[in-house]
Amino acid sequence: MKVVSTISRYLMGIIFVFFGLNGFLQFLPTPPLTGIAGQYVGALFLSHYLMPIMFIQLVAGILLIANRFVPLALTLLGPVIVNIFFYHAFMDTAGLPRAAVVILLWLLVAYSVRSAFAGILQQRVDDLAIPKTQFTKATVR
Repeated sequence: MKVVSTISRYLMGIIFVFFGLNGFLQFLPTPPLTGIAGQYVGALFLSHYLMPIMFIQLVAGILLIANRFVPLALTLLGPVIVNIFFYHAFMDTAGLPRAAVVILLWLLVAYSVRSAFAGILQQRVDDLAIPKTQFTKATVR
């Protein structure tokens, strides 16, 4: 499993570095989009909303390749991947298989570092996390 997660981490890192750089350098030719997908991407591009998204992709991809702060990189890429999936599911279905591959890679890498997410995956948090002192006894109930 370690080899699979390492390969998945490198592949996902390369994918997001490539597309993150493409957002700034535009070396990948893109066909003109029509319909609602074209309007959506046009609005994102004209508002410069894509710049921080591409920066997040680039930084997270570099972190994945360098094997540093992998849980942070996965946390940054999670919302980006969800938006990629929904874009392809609702507006441009041709890219849906590629989005599914990225989701699979994310899940494989996340599974390998699942202990880092143990704290946020608790169903219920006890009040034991708040230290009981003479000052907090009166205010915390």
